[in-house]
Amino acid sequence: MRAWVVERPGPMASGPLALIEREVPEPGPGEVLVEVEACGVCRTDLHLAEGDLAPRRPRTTPGHQVVGRVVGGAGAIGARVGVAWLRSTCGRCRYCLRGMENLCPDSTYTGWDADGGYADYLVAPADYVYPLPDDRPAEWLAPLLCAGIIGYRALARCDLPAGGRLGIYGFGASAHLTAQAAIAQGATVHAVSRSEGSRRLALDLGAASAGDRPPEPLDAAILFAPVGTLVPPALEALDRGGTLAVAGIHLTDVPVLNYERHLFQERTLRSVTANTRADGRAYLELALAHPPRVTTTAYPFEEAGRALADLAADQVNGAAVLVKT
Repeated sequence: MRAWVVERPGPMASGPLALIEREVPEPGPGEVLVEVEACGVCRTDLHLAEGDLAPRRPRTTPGHQVVGRVVGGAGAIGARVGVAWLRSTCGRCRYCLRGMENLCPDSTYTGWDADGGYADYLVAPADYVYPLPDDRPAEWLAPLLCAGIIGYRALARCDLPAGGRLGIYGFGASAHLTAQAAIAQGATVHAVSRSEGSRRLALDLGAASAGDRPPEPLDAAILFAPVGTLVPPALEALDRGGTLAVAGIHLTDVPVLNYERHLFQERTLRSVTANTRADGRAYLELALAHPPRVTTTAYPFEEAGRALADLAADQVNGAAVLVKT
């Protein structure tokens, strides 16, 4: 089969990915073999390719927003499934036992600890894949599996009050889905992005503003851009009692904070770490019952490097998706 691998982590201009041929993987006990239809392209994949996220194994295949069909192993043959970021947890630690499996010290991740969906096939534990409908395009479904799920958890973590004012910093794949969920709940959304295309998309989806800074104090904010220097201004833009949730797995260094300007008046800074399977099920149920507008840019499977390079250059409108042709 064909598979993209991270050959030499580094800037996209250095060509860190290589397209190789390798054997189709064999599913182990409790695993399914999935034939890939499409795979979303996530900024986490970019962090892995460029070395911001330290590889956990050599020649890893990225990709954790996978739509495909079960063709072997423990699942029903022919079933359509989604393979997401969270690949496994121990099920025994105190975090797992109290419903916080996203904090399990022994958790593993698709496209980091095990090969992901930038390939013709992958294997995944059957207990960690999500059933998907047959009547939705794979390109539409793929971004839901990370951009949607992580945005859903970030929205919960930022403690947005009913009818509140939400700031979204960075307006890419996850942000454009999260904004729609927040607006549907009655929130006023202000998008902060340096990309003119992203600003236009935010306004088109119903954001009240899109620019360099929010025009009014915020009740809550989510930082999707992996830029630590945005943390102080995002905190400063919060109203009293507001919360900033940082949604990325990687963030550049955060500058020194001034207590009076950034944290006083009970402002809160918190992180978002992966997701639980309950988050995934809840979000997919919501998205399938009330379908969001999923804005995608499709790339042929053979152009994974170009997709990541465009993502690095902020040239992707909405979510990038690798599709089989």
